[in-house]
Amino acid sequence: MRAWLKCASAAVAALMAVAQVRAAGPIPAAPAAPAGKAHEATRQEYREHLEALAGLVDACAKARDAKTCDPALVGSDDRVALEDTPNAERRLVRYGWLRVLFAKAAEKDKPAAGAKPPAQPLPGGKGGAGEEAVQPAPRTTAELLQDAAARLARDLAEVDAAGKTAAASGHPAEREIMRQVLAGRDFRGLKDPSVRDTAMERFGNWLNKLFESAAKLRSRSAWIGRVIVWGFILAVCVALIWGLLQMERRWRVRLVPEMSEAAPGAASARDWQLWFDDADRCAAAGEWRQALHFVYWAAISRLESKRLWPADRARTPREYLALVGADDPRKAGLARLTRSFERTWYGGRAAGEGDYRQAEELAAALIAGGARAGAGGGQVQ
Repeated sequence: MRAWLKCASAAVAALMAVAQVRAAGPIPAAPAAPAGKAHEATRQEYREHLEALAGLVDACAKARDAKTCDPALVGSDDRVALEDTPNAERRLVRYGWLRVLFAKAAEKDKPAAGAKPPAQPLPGGKGGAGEEAVQPAPRTTAELLQDAAARLARDLAEVDAAGKTAAASGHPAEREIMRQVLAGRDFRGLKDPSVRDTAMERFGNWLNKLFESAAKLRSRSAWIGRVIVWGFILAVCVALIWGLLQMERRWRVRLVPEMSEAAPGAASARDWQLWFDDADRCAAAGEWRQALHFVYWAAISRLESKRLWPADRARTPREYLALVGADDPRKAGLARLTRSFERTWYGGRAAGEGDYRQAEELAAALIAGGARAGAGGGQVQ
């Protein structure tokens, strides 16, 4: 029993000794932290990163400790835009080589123990029996840090040179080629897009999006897509029919023969100057309401005789006004004269001399062709 306890104690002592020896040994260096996702950097941000890395390399070369040469200080890789355009091609710049160098830079350079001097070749030239290859001496970490500083300096110089070249050149070759292409016969009539073209393009894009949305809805619910598509087609058909009816109405009004006689009972069947004579007599008698009535029909007779609309006595004042085009400069004056006539003739409103004189001026303005109001008589000749 005692022998067994002595053997166990000796084994425990041996294990503790081995553990102490291992603890006293060198601790392996931790691997460098991964760079992570690359940073989308502009040319200026890339330049600032290179300047910061150059400062880190200089500080690491002087201090040579774990804090100053921490690989995490290098940061993430850069994805740099080659040109200053929104969709420019980008280049990935990795800094793994610098992280590995920083991980080794915390250890001081040690002279190689037992290193042999480079062998000298035997006299007699190459191919001697005792000739040995001359191996170059390995570079120290200090020298590698110097190489890293030089590499970063070259990268900074390339960035500055590229920026100066882009600012000075302004793509003259591309501009010259574009100028020659646009000077060709196919592009002689090329003009900037008008407001109408821009509006039509936007409308077309809206239609495309509408049909795309309808297609998506149709894939989910077939009846919703069908309702949208057929509803749009129906709306377009109704709009086309309405537009054609309006065009036919206008052309039907304008295509009245110039030599056609006025229909019996129409306003133009009686000369417009006779209407003014009746208005003048009623005004002299103080019958302002009747006078305004004759002034209105004098204007209608004159416009109808100019084939502004087909002669038809069955029309109402509002229908006469609706026959005048919206772009016709006479529409505003005829609208004012129509309102004044309707208020006094149909609305029962009392009319005075002021109402008659205003209506007379509106009628005289509506009568084109060099007509002018007669002096004192109120007639227009």
